[in-house]
Amino acid sequence: MSHINQSIKCTVEQCQHHAGAQNYCSLDCITVGTHEACPTVDQCTDCLSFRVK
Repeated sequence: MSHINQSIKCTVEQCQHHAGAQNYCSLDCITVGTHEACPTVDQCTDCLSFRVK
């Protein structure tokens, strides 16, 4: 992994942006969105920068 952004923690190892053995993202920034019309809990939010490995 060429870049580890220690400002973005991530545990989704299936994402191509996951920083390998470390629980961080390799992107400079991410986009967070929702799949709900009126989100009320954290489970309603999504990392829209996710890309499957």
